[in-house]
Amino acid sequence: MTDSTIPTARLGDGGPEVGVQGLGCMGMSFAYGPTDADASRATLERALELGVTLYDTADAYGAGENERFLAPFVKAHRDEVVIATKFALSIPPDDPTKRIIRNDEPYIRQAVEASLRRLDVDVIDLYYMHRRDVNVPIEETVAVMADLVREGKVKHLGLSEVTGGELRAAQAVHPIAAVQSEWSLFSRDIEAGVVPAARELGAALVAYSPLGRGFLTGSFADAERDLTAGDFRRQQPRFTGDNAAANAALLAPVRTVAEAHGATPGQIALAWAQQRAQVHGLPVIPIPGTRKPTRVEENTGATRIVLTQDELSLLEPIAGKVAGDRYADMTFTSAGRE
Repeated sequence: MTDSTIPTARLGDGGPEVGVQGLGCMGMSFAYGPTDADASRATLERALELGVTLYDTADAYGAGENERFLAPFVKAHRDEVVIATKFALSIPPDDPTKRIIRNDEPYIRQAVEASLRRLDVDVIDLYYMHRRDVNVPIEETVAVMADLVREGKVKHLGLSEVTGGELRAAQAVHPIAAVQSEWSLFSRDIEAGVVPAARELGAALVAYSPLGRGFLTGSFADAERDLTAGDFRRQQPRFTGDNAAANAALLAPVRTVAEAHGATPGQIALAWAQQRAQVHGLPVIPIPGTRKPTRVEENTGATRIVLTQDELSLLEPIAGKVAGDRYADMTFTSAGRE
């Protein structure tokens, strides 16, 4: 390992060892405005050079387009990368605010075969239930997922946006390697129930949106004013109007800590997320998304920043002051069911 390569951590007790920071690939095909395929491909390659080995996608990202986009990269580096994808969530193209969720066996079996084809792989390394359909017992859903493991279509199982109780019920059926939830300086609701359950059961916590969808980096201050019309963030309450103005003011201590380290605000946000591993006693793998090689270099640099207790204390109050929910509809998140 060179000084520029990030350390590793294990996903769950029996899961794969991956770089301690992963890469969220959604924005390369979906949600965050215009994309540049060449830059995104260069980003994938640069991430791997720096030790990023967990690549996160879902069948819902661009109605499968993100999986298809990743396929050539995964094929070229099959023995080096861990590919994670998800089922259960559909986003109608004519209404990006709407969610259709299915956890039933026929849908799961259809979904896994489609993802295997689009990714052009024989087996999916980490397969997540993207969102919970409360009308289907989670034990039934995980039993189907466990069958996929026995059939050799999937190696390890993950769950996204589940409660602590749901995780415990799932673990009683089959080991869960990873729980994926939003976790950042702006979003800490999972610390009450989900994180203790993951620690207890030996699951890793994969933190999505650790940069607050870019807001914590200062790359935009008001989604309606600063982002293109098709950008998903324009639909999220905390990034528009009075909420956005109030939340922008919360970034002052992040900038203060960044200046002390000669770092960027984004690096401080990621360093904070990385240090949740020591604070809570479980593996934590943030998966910041980006489409630029220079941003991957910046993001992985955060793994070498250690925040002092005084700095952590300065950042501690931020989440409690955030205005607005992380989604317009919180019913499909763990926080909406805790």
